[in-house]
Amino acid sequence: MKKGKLAIAAALSLSLVASACTLSTKDETAEQSASPSGAPVDTTPVDIELLAQNSNEADVNIIRDQLSKNGFNVKLNLQPDYGTFKAQQDAGNYDIAISSWTTVTGNPDYAVRSLFKTGGDYSIMSDPEIDTLIETASTQTAAQYAETYKQLEQKLVFDKAYIAPLYNSVKSQAFSQDVLNKDTVRLSKSRSLPWEVLDFKDTSKRAKDPIILQSTTPTLTSLDPIKGNDGSINIINTNQYVRLLNLTDDDKLTAEGSLSYNFAIAEGNSEYYFILRDDINFAAIKDKLAVDTGERVGGDDVIFSLLRAKDKNSVPNHRTYTLHEHISKVELVTDAAALEAVKISGSSDTVKSGLEKGLPAKIAALVSDKKESSNKDGKYQVVKLTTTKAFPQVLNYLAHQSAGIVSKKQVEAINTYDVAKFDPNKDIAYGDQNTVTEGAKYNNTLYTSGPYILSSKTDYEANFYKNPAYMKGTANEPKVNNIKVRFIKDMDSTLSALRSGEIHLFYSVPETKYDVVKGDTKLALQTLPSNAVSYLLFNTKNREVAKSADLRKAVLYSINQDEFLAYYKNNKIKAVSTVSPLVKTGLEVKADSAKVKDFLAKYKASK
Repeated sequence: MKKGKLAIAAALSLSLVASACTLSTKDETAEQSASPSGAPVDTTPVDIELLAQNSNEADVNIIRDQLSKNGFNVKLNLQPDYGTFKAQQDAGNYDIAISSWTTVTGNPDYAVRSLFKTGGDYSIMSDPEIDTLIETASTQTAAQYAETYKQLEQKLVFDKAYIAPLYNSVKSQAFSQDVLNKDTVRLSKSRSLPWEVLDFKDTSKRAKDPIILQSTTPTLTSLDPIKGNDGSINIINTNQYVRLLNLTDDDKLTAEGSLSYNFAIAEGNSEYYFILRDDINFAAIKDKLAVDTGERVGGDDVIFSLLRAKDKNSVPNHRTYTLHEHISKVELVTDAAALEAVKISGSSDTVKSGLEKGLPAKIAALVSDKKESSNKDGKYQVVKLTTTKAFPQVLNYLAHQSAGIVSKKQVEAINTYDVAKFDPNKDIAYGDQNTVTEGAKYNNTLYTSGPYILSSKTDYEANFYKNPAYMKGTANEPKVNNIKVRFIKDMDSTLSALRSGEIHLFYSVPETKYDVVKGDTKLALQTLPSNAVSYLLFNTKNREVAKSADLRKAVLYSINQDEFLAYYKNNKIKAVSTVSPLVKTGLEVKADSAKVKDFLAKYKASK
């Protein structure tokens, strides 16, 4: 995610246009005009089918106008929500689709691997040159990879025109400053909103009153962190499952608020060490309330979680395996002397000394049984992760929600089906949203390691309770007992709900509504440049756009980003690719009608 942030859906209920697209070519009835040389020029508009969600209505109108002015006849395939949009996309019923991606890990590899690499979770492309550049950049440090990502953008956008960028978004949220303590409401560049720090302005409300958030999507992809990577689930799973690492608000890696006290990178950048906390137990639901299972979150759960995260075949519909495919081994270190023998990358310090910084007690022993871990007595668990090659960006992926730690015991008890023969009509997988949806199928079997656990949901709202055994007595213990997420699809209705007090925080406020929020003294608005990029994705599996780079380039140079910025009152930023917010390559896409005519002429001449 975004997804991606992929991003990120809403619905207005418009009519479906799902007709097949037939691209116009020269024929006996083609409209023709004379060129300066007297030769006939084919001016027949080229049909192009645009797939989008109804929530993208403004972007659809701008794109349609720009393409129409440049020789295209735009057919619209508008879908009411992300589910139906994805079904149309999977069926190949489009030439171009409005897509978005949010890099929620703060590293550029996430911005390209799933989207554009052959076999990527969300990729329909297969280009060896693109694959090579992605792999090369992944082995490089930030100081080295700028030039590689520049080459990648050149191939992806200009040479091959696999995507056409629209804009880079601003991240925003508005909240009731009469209800919430403004100092506890964080807006991070990549990380989802951490719920455990949220607090009321009136702290006497913590025990009984819920903080009410908002989401657009009541259908949750999966509550198993490796099976969902979209706007319906990212913020939820981020707050339900603890990870080995987190990101700061400005995308720096940190152990703060994670399962690790500290982490260390060994010489060679392929071995990574994590020393674990002993103050988190898994939470479960009993009688619709959160309870402490008494089961500690430990090294065996970490090993199990990360190995299944990297294994494409560990679950059906695995959505995030490419993020973790560079993990080779995950194992416990039980000999403290082994930590003394390894140096930290770029330092003369040992891994042991690096891991001991700020601990409750120095390392006296390393234990294999999580029940024997006692940090106050110097007894710790240390996990060692080895990558298939030097891969510094692996740490960012460990901060992603898909690297959330699940209970080995509970997941193995639920997932007893044969993955190869999985039948969604009879097999029930861990994290199936139906098991938490109120009704006949309700049977909540979640074990969550994070600060909150989902008790139940309806199409109206989801109800979460704090994990009663999550870092108790620390700054990261959840402040508020109950979080509710209200499902409101329409952005105008969401803003009205915020202003009336029905909800307390509105995530992703539309840029066109900033002035309304600023004009309401009860509300506060937070904004910062985000890692979210919207773009047109070309169908590279079928249709004429898959065969003709000239046709794709004609679309590319029809897009004028200045018109998007003007519509959104300059609350958007120009982009070249999904890498744009993370690496400054110096490249820029400029609309050019002359190039459009030239590429369309070349395309028609090839027919």
